[in-house]
Amino acid sequence: MGRAHLGVEMGKALNWVTVGLFCVSLLMSHSTVAKVLSPPLVPISVAHWRSYWVDYTRAFIDDQGRVIDHHQHQDSTSEGESYALFFALVADKPGQFAKILSWTNNNLAAGQLGTQLPGWLWGQNPSGKWTLLSQHSAADADLWLAYTLIQAGKLWHRPDYMHLGLELTQTIVREEVVMISFSNRINDRSIHLSFTPMLLPGYFGFHIAAKRYVFNPSYLPLPLLLGLAQADPHGPWQQMASQLPDFLHAVSPHGFAPDWIGLDDGRSFFVPSQGVDGSYNAIRVYLWAGMATKEMPFGPEILAALSGMQKYLQQHNVPPLAVDAATGQARGSGPVGFSAALLTYLSAKHDQIAFNRQLRRIQEAQIPSTGLLGEPAYYYDQNLALFALGNLSKSFTFERNGDLHTWWSHSGLHG
Repeated sequence: MGRAHLGVEMGKALNWVTVGLFCVSLLMSHSTVAKVLSPPLVPISVAHWRSYWVDYTRAFIDDQGRVIDHHQHQDSTSEGESYALFFALVADKPGQFAKILSWTNNNLAAGQLGTQLPGWLWGQNPSGKWTLLSQHSAADADLWLAYTLIQAGKLWHRPDYMHLGLELTQTIVREEVVMISFSNRINDRSIHLSFTPMLLPGYFGFHIAAKRYVFNPSYLPLPLLLGLAQADPHGPWQQMASQLPDFLHAVSPHGFAPDWIGLDDGRSFFVPSQGVDGSYNAIRVYLWAGMATKEMPFGPEILAALSGMQKYLQQHNVPPLAVDAATGQARGSGPVGFSAALLTYLSAKHDQIAFNRQLRRIQEAQIPSTGLLGEPAYYYDQNLALFALGNLSKSFTFERNGDLHTWWSHSGLHG
């Protein structure tokens, strides 16, 4: 949920020879580069991504499988566990996967993961005891856990993982999906857009009044919705995927996604108490959009809804820290993790000059002694980079139907 803070640095995972072609153009000015034939985009290799995952594991995951955010009171979140579970699958580490899953189940879900949603926050309470601090769920983590378990079941031929993932999927539908009759008229000549069903950000705290809800656009990665639709064809996932382009167009009038948006059932959008800035949450909307293949249904339409960030990066070296989604006004400089998250988006937009700029920033943030980005290396930045660089290196990609494709799944090689 982006509750952690900034900083993202990638270490030995980036090989200067592999990306050397980028450095030639990066030494030139923007205008000079535009006048020459740019080299093709060169992705980071699978070997580099695997090395980065090892460095991340060393820095952030303990022997039990707990992912630790060192800059947030040594806390752990369902988000961190779900991301780590996904990366362990991509890395083909079944033993590591099992540890992460076991810790998540035992500590966040009271041993009932599947029929019970995990609590989002675990840490040290005021009396000094390490325990679950919040039993409230975080739907983005729940979606990643369910999807990853289903894909692990397929790729590793583990029916127990498949069963657990499908069971969790049904619990998400029961606890975090709402059916509403909302329709939105953008102007007098437009048709009504109906957004239902919708995924609440958690089962508690986001249905704020009888007909008023708060939603988070970054909780809806298109590949996950399509993957869950295939595994659970009678669920709401295909409908969620099909309405996602219209939803993002409606909430991003200037092409910038917000972190949060209020929705009044039967009436219109409203500004929630969290505001309409797009920042630590919304940066993932661009990341997920870039990871969807161009053949994936609804993928091109989603990219088209997010034009504002590309235009901004054509004029600025660094992504903004926040953008008012209602006005398009940007402010501040985002951390290096934002640059990493935007790589897939800029690649999908075929904007090589802006892509190169963000890649160079990542290279310069590399700390050789840790293999991570930034000093100190922040948890959230590393995760954004692991997603982006993993996808660009084809360590993992998504099939048209949302299924996961990994570097090892069709090669006969294993981690």
